[in-house]
Amino acid sequence: MKKLVQDFEVLHKEELNDGTFVIDVKASAPLPDIKPGQFVNVLVENAANTFLRRPLSIHFVDYEKNIIKLYIKKIGEGTAKLGELLLGDKLNIVFPLGNQYSIPKNSKTLLIGGGCGVAPLLYLAKHLKDAGNEVTTILGVRSAYDAVELDPYKQYGRIFVTTEDGSIGEKGYPTQHSVLNEKFDYTFTCGPEPMMKAVAAYSKSKNISCEVSLENTMACGFGACLCCVTDTKRGNICTCTEGPVFNINELKW
Repeated sequence: MKKLVQDFEVLHKEELNDGTFVIDVKASAPLPDIKPGQFVNVLVENAANTFLRRPLSIHFVDYEKNIIKLYIKKIGEGTAKLGELLLGDKLNIVFPLGNQYSIPKNSKTLLIGGGCGVAPLLYLAKHLKDAGNEVTTILGVRSAYDAVELDPYKQYGRIFVTTEDGSIGEKGYPTQHSVLNEKFDYTFTCGPEPMMKAVAAYSKSKNISCEVSLENTMACGFGACLCCVTDTKRGNICTCTEGPVFNINELKW
């Protein structure tokens, strides 16, 4: 798929909580076909210690409005600088990068996200529902304060929450939620590696096909900088070109 470099205009910015926000950026030309699981690399300007682009999952795509939604959590200087963007500002983006999640048909699918890993799952949920799948999503957060943007997921299926302090949903981690007692055909996950490894272990125990999206530092998006190399059963490969989505059978987990 052809990679594009374009300046996008910030049209809308929604603060979900003190450290998390979603921005709508409008492309200067018609958007190409973008798949669930793909990502963008954004140029962070006026940040003294941010030399490389920052990879961000594509949260959602609105082709009618020519808009990409980006879900951003302020973690370091780069993402904090992105949090200072104002309406009308320009954001230089390389896209679409990486591969995609598989889209089965007429199956019972389970999506599990934690932390920034919730970002690509909304767009995935839409594609799964459009393909006739039953969609169940579990989002794992620390507390009710972090349980943001739940309503959009309700458009595409059931949504459940786990919190570490039990302030909303079920107390515990996503892989401990009671809905996992049901039978699923596919699992898809993105989030902290320990959580994804737990999802992978659950899926293997149930003989369920499972795909994970790795959160490596994919600074260039073209396999040139080698920042995102991961060790797989095929050897060391670049997550940005061969991933970020992998079937767990490809990984040494």
